[in-house]
Amino acid sequence: MIAKVPQIGFDRFIQLHWVAAALGVRAGKGSLDELSAQLRAAGLGNEALAKTQTKLNALVLEPRADLVDFIGRGVGLFAGARTPADVAPFAWGAALAAYPYFGRVAEFTGRLTSIQGDCSVAEVHRRMSEVYGDREVTKRATQAVLQTQANWGAVARVEKGKRLVRLPARGLTDQRTVAWLIEAALRYQGKAMALATLQSTAVLYPFLLGQPLAYVVANSEALELRSEGPSQQFVALHAAI
Repeated sequence: MIAKVPQIGFDRFIQLHWVAAALGVRAGKGSLDELSAQLRAAGLGNEALAKTQTKLNALVLEPRADLVDFIGRGVGLFAGARTPADVAPFAWGAALAAYPYFGRVAEFTGRLTSIQGDCSVAEVHRRMSEVYGDREVTKRATQAVLQTQANWGAVARVEKGKRLVRLPARGLTDQRTVAWLIEAALRYQGKAMALATLQSTAVLYPFLLGQPLAYVVANSEALELRSEGPSQQFVALHAAI
């Protein structure tokens, strides 16, 4: 039997201020025409414009059925963001939940930069090719995700774009935001995660979850804490979510 190659899905560079504009539309503070004008001002042709709008729909405007509630709660948390930079946690969480490819690039980048703070782009490409196949489309999509993550403030690209340097993590203190991002990571992973590893999970590398996480989980309607054995605790999505 021939193994099926996982779908890529996320293959466009998405600027953070586009996500912020789409969030404004969703919150009733802007119009689709204004969002389209922003995209056209960036020089996107008709095909690129359509593909970018598709990504923004999935992230913000028209999420798939199983993410409608999750994205809706995220919109409620971030609709009052003052600057595009303040939207970064929302954009990251939405991308993790909606696009496993984005999450896998984030996971590899987080792991590879966890020790020395940097890694080569070639290392990320190699890891992604092992999962998605050594194809030109894989290289283009990985490049688009890395460019997106750099634009969202997670990494800096140096040495003519050949290396990635992890930027200082953004501290998050709002309990609801921390819980929502944990939920995003769980949706990406597709399984429960050990409570002890949440603070350092690779897919959330741009953020410091600045709350006692057991307390956050206990106070979230979307999350639940499970005990396995005398000392192991796992976090999972609540059964009703």
